[in-house]
Amino acid sequence: MQWQRTVFALLALLCSPAVLAQAAWPSKPIRWIVPYTPGGITDNATRMVAQKVSEQTGWTIVVENKPGANSMLGADLAAKAQPDGYTFLTVIAAHAANATLYAGKMPFDPVKSFAPVSLVGIAPLIMTANNNLPAKDVKELIAYAKANPGKLSFGSSGVGAAAHLTTELFKQTAAVDMVHVPYKGTAPALQDLIGGQIQILVDVPSTLMPHVRGGKIKALGMFSAKRVAGAAEVPTIAEAGGPALESSTWVLYLAPAGTPKDIVGRMAAETAKAVASADIKGRFETIGIEPVGNSPEQAGKFLDDEIAKWAKVISTAGVKAEQ
Repeated sequence: MQWQRTVFALLALLCSPAVLAQAAWPSKPIRWIVPYTPGGITDNATRMVAQKVSEQTGWTIVVENKPGANSMLGADLAAKAQPDGYTFLTVIAAHAANATLYAGKMPFDPVKSFAPVSLVGIAPLIMTANNNLPAKDVKELIAYAKANPGKLSFGSSGVGAAAHLTTELFKQTAAVDMVHVPYKGTAPALQDLIGGQIQILVDVPSTLMPHVRGGKIKALGMFSAKRVAGAAEVPTIAEAGGPALESSTWVLYLAPAGTPKDIVGRMAAETAKAVASADIKGRFETIGIEPVGNSPEQAGKFLDDEIAKWAKVISTAGVKAEQ
């Protein structure tokens, strides 16, 4: 009879390996790819949250650092992994920029190859200057730059990095001309800022504030709507006499496209719970991250908006990808 065939079909489906595996998820360690070197803000934030999620659930999460090709090596590994809930990826603002800078040149699609999981946190960026620059705040920097077009130089950790594009956005909004000097990471750029080879450097507060407090460089303003808890002495860009600009790097979780929605949703819920805990909030504050933790839909909307935002900046500034 028809109803018997239907029942048998349903039983066969429920007993299939895929459904049984999904029902028992996770039944083995979860692989978490960080496409950057150990010790940075991305790696630290991922490990903090992964540890908290493990404590909450008893899951085993193994974080693997897979740096290279401006984060695209690790992202490619995640994009091509089985969408079974056992591979996740951490990305930052560079992922949104890569969508435009390397359009058509990547072995994966930065949007379609992934399922958004959760926006973990946002790290507002800070603008710093060499101590010899004759400008004590953003208002004076803009005036000096306009009086000396093309004579100021700013560094960044690399072409397309959040720090680079944020400074390009500042240039466009304030209508000033400064020369970009890309470096292979923040450390050499910071050394040249201290030494006076460049005058401006934008990056995360956790990297730059120790040198501000040590008197080696000066802080001009924070790219945030309000002052940041971990660096409350630094005014926002608007408070310092500049345009009302907000810009940040951020930590966002993705899974391979096709990962079951219930698994993605469970990971998002556990991530949000972890990020909302008092200990993670406190640890995030020390590295300049504002905790978020949201749904897959909200994370997807955020990523789409960031891609559109940086595409406009890249187009206006004529930024070209590194060869």
